[in-house]
This record gives sequence, C-alpha cells and structure tokens, in this order.
Amino acid sequence: MSSQTTLADELDVKVFATGWNAAVRRAVRVKVSDCSLNCKPPRAKSVDFSAREIKTSGVMFHQSPVLETLPLASRAPTKQAARPSGDANSPDKRTRIKPPKDTVKLEDRLFYLLQPPLETWLNTESLTFPFPPFDYQYEGVAFLFPRYSAVLADEMGLGKTMQAITTIRLLLRSGEIPNVLLVCPKPLVTNWQREFNQWAPEIPTVVIEGNQTRRHWQWENEIAPVRIVNYEVVIRDQELVTQTERPFGLVVLDEAQRIKNRLSSTSQIIRSIPRTRGWALTGTPVENSPDDLVGIFEFLSPGFLSTNMTPRHMGQVAGDHILRRQKSDVLTDLPPKLYRDADLRLTKQQQRSYEMAESDGVIKLEEMGSDITIQHVFELVLRLKQICNFDPATSASSKCERLKADLEEVAASGRKAIVFSQWVNTIEKLTGELGQYNPLEYHGKIPSKRRDGILDEFKNDPNRHVLLMSYGAGSVGLNLQFCEYVFLFDRWWNPAVEDQAINRAHRIGAAGPVTVTRFLSVGTIEERINAVLDKKRELFDTILSQADGVKRGGLTQNEIFSLFNLSKTSSKNEAAA
Repeated sequence: MSSQTTLADELDVKVFATGWNAAVRRAVRVKVSDCSLNCKPPRAKSVDFSAREIKTSGVMFHQSPVLETLPLASRAPTKQAARPSGDANSPDKRTRIKPPKDTVKLEDRLFYLLQPPLETWLNTESLTFPFPPFDYQYEGVAFLFPRYSAVLADEMGLGKTMQAITTIRLLLRSGEIPNVLLVCPKPLVTNWQREFNQWAPEIPTVVIEGNQTRRHWQWENEIAPVRIVNYEVVIRDQELVTQTERPFGLVVLDEAQRIKNRLSSTSQIIRSIPRTRGWALTGTPVENSPDDLVGIFEFLSPGFLSTNMTPRHMGQVAGDHILRRQKSDVLTDLPPKLYRDADLRLTKQQQRSYEMAESDGVIKLEEMGSDITIQHVFELVLRLKQICNFDPATSASSKCERLKADLEEVAASGRKAIVFSQWVNTIEKLTGELGQYNPLEYHGKIPSKRRDGILDEFKNDPNRHVLLMSYGAGSVGLNLQFCEYVFLFDRWWNPAVEDQAINRAHRIGAAGPVTVTRFLSVGTIEERINAVLDKKRELFDTILSQADGVKRGGLTQNEIFSLFNLSKTSSKNEAAA
C-alpha cells in the first residue's frame, strides 16, 4: 500500500540509535489516529493504544500452531540454502522481526512490521562486530527481540551467547529495556564478560561478587546496565535480588536447566525475581522428562504449561516461544570448525598454590644468575601449567568444573567428545572426576595392542561419551570423524600440534561441524603463552598465508625466558618448544 511506503520512508532506517523504537511507536500512533493507512479499522475505539503495562510475573501466551512433537527433541526450522554473500541490505539477505503470535495490540504488531531488516540495524557505523553473524544467528536475534518470554534452545556451539548478547544490545540501545540481569553457572561468569566485551564493547557490565557488603552495594546501585551473577550468589542474596523496588527489564538464565526442578530452592528463588521479560538459554531444555520444560516455563510464565499435558500438546502450546536448531539444521550456514574460548579463573585453592609456586620459582631462577638454562625455566612453566589444571593439594579445578558442565549437554544430546591434555596424570584425574560419562583413556601408557579396541568401543558404545587423549598419542594417524566436540583441557606449545589434534575429528567424512573449546586460565602463565602464540599466528597468517608448507612455530628460548621477565642470550641454534 502506498501509504505504508510513505510511513516507512518517513523513518530513518539507515541509522540505529537510542530513540529509534520510540520514534516508530509515535509514528504508528499518529498514522493510525488519522487513518492514513487507507483502511477502516473495525471498532477502532475499542483498541487500546496506551503504553504496555509491565507484568513482573510473566505473560500469557496464545496457543501456537501444531507441532508434531515436543519441539525440544525434533523441532527444526525449514532448511534454507545459504544466502549469498555481499551487501547486507540486498533483497536476498533480509531478516525481519515478526511479532509473536500472542501479540494483540494493533500498535504493537505495526511496530514490529515497520522495523527495518535486522541486517540494516546491524550494518551501521555505530554497531560493529568482530565477525559477521551467520544467517541462522540473525534469525535467532529476530526471534528473541520481540518476545517477553522465550527459550533459545540451540545445540551447543551454535552461538546462543552471541545471539543473546546481540539482542540485548539492540534492546538497550533502542530503549526497549532499562537493564539486564544475567544469571549463569559460576564457571561461565568470566566467559560472559569476555563475550560482552567482544560482541557489545560499548555496553558496561558488572559482576555481582565479593563479600556481602560489596554485593549489597552492587545490588542497590545500578552501576551498569548489565549485571552478571552466578546462581549461588542469587541464592545467598535472595532478599536483595527479589525485593528490589523496580523490576529488571530482562532476566536471562544461562544453562536454564538448573531450574527444571520446580520444588528446588534455586527454582523458587529465581522465579521470584521481578522482571518485565525473561529468557532461558539451554541446549538441553528436556533432559529426563517433559516436566523439565514445565519447570523452565514456571520462570517464564507460571502455569502456562502443566505436567498433565501430553508431549504433543506441550509442543503445540509452547512452540511459538521456543527456538531449537541443531548443527544438522543449519549446516549450510556453519563453517566446518567452530571455536569456543573458555577463559576461566583459578579456584581459591589453585590461586594460592599458583602464587606460591610462581613467587618461589622466580626467586630461585633469579638466584641462579648466569647458570640458568632453558630447562630450569621450562620446569617452572610446566609446574605452573599443571596447577592451572588441578590444585596439587586439594585437586580443585575450575577447568574440570567447566568441563563437567559442557559434557552434561554433550551426553544429553547423545554426542561424543575428545578431551586433550599433554599430561597422563591429568587424564587419570579426569577419569575419576568424569565417571558418570564413562570416559576412556588413550595415551602413551596404553599398550599399542589395546588402542584399536579402545577406539572401536568409543565409537560403537552409545554409553561412552568421552575419550581422554594425550596430544602425543592422538595428534596423528587417527580418524575420529564421528566426534563433534573437541576440548583442549590444556594448551600445547605449538599451534600446529593443536591443529593436528583437532583434525582427528575435523576431517573429510566428518558427520558435521566440529566445535572446539579451548580452556585458558586467565591471569596465569597460560594467558602469557597464549598471547605470544596469538602474535605468531597473526604474523604467519598475514605474511605467509599463501606459502606452501609453512609451519607455525612454537615458543623460542627468548620467548620462554620473557614469560618471567628473565633475560638470556639465545644460542646460535635457538630451539623452538
């Protein structure tokens, strides 16, 4: 209709900034009031165009179209061919935000229909991204943006974090929400901070942590639009977080299966947080039974789902508020290899052991003077790297905590994972910690005649979800294409060795894209080593990317000495680690 085109033309769709959505809403009200849409709205006087009232307990949903089964296990969007690269504003590459099916007000429906394509919003000078989003990620943002209650149930590795952060970015910048509370497991707090810095660097974030006095001040004072907190802190501070005078604009639950048990204290406290919108992020919204989904929806909208519903009925009712994609659903949109960097802080026990070992070690090295050798420095580096894996006194490990959380989703989805470490003793400790996933070991201590049998059992036994492998034993000569997840529990000195290890699963004939998770202990020797290797990667990729047979090098003697600010004249035959 020409009048609709005129209305769209009056809006500046090329610039996305605070006030955009308010301008659209004002334009909608004006145009509807003077009937310039060239239509006669029936019973116009009965339509309420007042501002949306805030409801802190959830929203009621209209029944969605019929789905064949509960959407969590089998619901998948229609496969689409990959869109051509090029201008984000081309007609072939436009993702529209569609109003949820329960949207009743004419004003609200027009508001969403008049939004520019999502690619236009995200293709402005004021919104930059480290990497271009994939098509299915645009669709995820378009799904989350209009919904006051939603479950993003994408499989691990498809970027739930990025999609949530991008949508939060748009909601905050457009003035749709004033603030966000993000609740996640403790091992993931640092990861969320890093991801916000990467995908929305202009949005300040704060982590609710520290002693009770500090946390009380952080709850009472809105020092940043995004607050990140772990589930345990929410439980300790339940009075502060649930009795706030103003509701949160949005509460996001990461690993939302934590609240699947409606009778647990965690679920009850989380559900009592006042909020306008609520989202749940989880790759396993149904782990044991449909009751798990009911527990999640008790947070989103109390009473919306019932344990008396059949799975089919539950899928019909909740379908419009759940988005679930598996790797196979969006294979054409994915690169063959996806990287997830897990930046973790040491536990308190690890931190004490690490600081003591580094302080004593550096003092001893400095006292050696000119007698110091590369072997002496290497021994300290190895000692510190092992502490980053497990505390020698208590066996505490932030990496192990994170690995358990990730493997829970891998096992629940029936997938398989390889975990690489450079130390056999680390693998043996992991075997004890990961007993529920029936891990298998594959390293130098395993006799050669047994190794083929281990690989066959890992491939064919559906109860064997994890293979714990050393870099030395698993870097060459193996074909494990049936694995879709690779975890680098600790990092090797040379990126080429890591690449060889990853390629055990990522190779011709692979069942699908391979998700690689790289663990890194921040503020430690691991971070310093990684910084040096990143520079070397960038240098080699920039200068020698076209050269055949170029191998990325490891750390040189001088680079290893520099990790502790030590100086040593390199020998003529400088060895690489």
